Amino acid sequence: MIRTRRGGIPTKKIGLYCALLLALLLTATACNGNNGNGAESGSEKITLKMMHSWPDSNKSAQNKMVKDIISEFEKANPNITVKTEALETEQYKSKLTVLAASNDLPDIGFTWAAGSMDPYVKGNKFAALDDLLQTELNGKFVGGTTEAYSFNGKTYALPVELNIVPVYYNKEIFAKYSLRIPRTLDELKTIIRILDYNGVTPVTLGGKEGWPSSFWYMYLADRIGGPDLLDKAVADQDFTNPALLEAAKAVQELVDLGAFVKGYNGLSNDEAKVQFLNGGAAMFVTGTWELPDYTTTVGIPQEFKDNIGYFKFPAIAGGKGSVDDWVGGPGTGLFVSRNSEHAAEAKRFVSFFIEKWGEHSVVDAGVIPATKVDTASIRLPWLFIDLLDELGKARKVTLYLDTQMKPGASGVHINQVQALFGKAVTPEEFIREQDEALKADK
Repeated sequence: MIRTRRGGIPTKKIGLYCALLLALLLTATACNGNNGNGAESGSEKITLKMMHSWPDSNKSAQNKMVKDIISEFEKANPNITVKTEALETEQYKSKLTVLAASNDLPDIGFTWAAGSMDPYVKGNKFAALDDLLQTELNGKFVGGTTEAYSFNGKTYALPVELNIVPVYYNKEIFAKYSLRIPRTLDELKTIIRILDYNGVTPVTLGGKEGWPSSFWYMYLADRIGGPDLLDKAVADQDFTNPALLEAAKAVQELVDLGAFVKGYNGLSNDEAKVQFLNGGAAMFVTGTWELPDYTTTVGIPQEFKDNIGYFKFPAIAGGKGSVDDWVGGPGTGLFVSRNSEHAAEAKRFVSFFIEKWGEHSVVDAGVIPATKVDTASIRLPWLFIDLLDELGKARKVTLYLDTQMKPGASGVHINQVQALFGKAVTPEEFIREQDEALKADK
């Protein structure tokens, strides 16, 4: 996830500028090419272009899986070659926007759900994939996962990952200072005070990109205002509920308490992650997409993996939320370009990819797929099993705000949540800016 606003233009304006540019380009560019009826020939040599956001430089388990699945597909389909391009997430999103505007999307790519997809669907850029859901992928997905990619009764992408956002913690640090897992926000604040007093960084945070900070805001809003608060705010385009303001105030109380690593608003999520991996912070709030590094990734010491635990974001006294409410939801999903010259083959690849990803992701990579998993039949690290169980009994999983919102409001949210954490805006200003952006982003 996933936005960085940097450069010579003020960050507040860039989100709106990019959203407007995207909307104008998508709606102004006429669609051409076929309607998803690509030629399907057993002997014709075909090259499918694919883009994803797991570069080899990161040596991620996902990158290896993509390569392995493509290799399997090419062996099973010797007339088809899949050519990939992998970019860092921010670069990927920017390039996808440009390619969509010029009707030059890859045959297959990844997208984020809900509001993030809205301009592409309205611009008629993605092919509907309901035929796959009705045939070979029928019944394969965890209930509720494909709906996030559906618009007006049609499904335009299919999810590969499903995530929730725990609070990971360093058990050695907690033990050294006799700290217990906090059940309430007040207990978490006590832990922060103790760690800060002893010169230990309580929480690492990559605030530069905004979305990691949004996790904290979302949890505080949920615990104060209840599980439907954020969904309703986005759906009603109304960000004025008093609980939303209370959550913004709670953010700045944590900032004043010294909860976060020094310079957090200048750190990327990857830089914050490295600090946690190196034992430089006691806690890290991030998604279960990081599970591979805590369970299966080669090269990360087993001693570190054994030292990582997690807990649910604590409750708030008098609040309406439950510790069984999670921030999370489907991760990226595969799309097929509506203008692909080989749409039939592209859909065949998508179906193959999702089946294989579901087979390999848990055991080979420690990644939670959006397809159903029989955990009884496979051996998994305890951390993975516990979080899978948490996902199964979650009372509510609220989709990330920047994903729920349409691009304009999403960009404002990312910029404003960064400003909120940096105390560049007051809680009242944060609410006003977000409310205006939601109302403007029809």
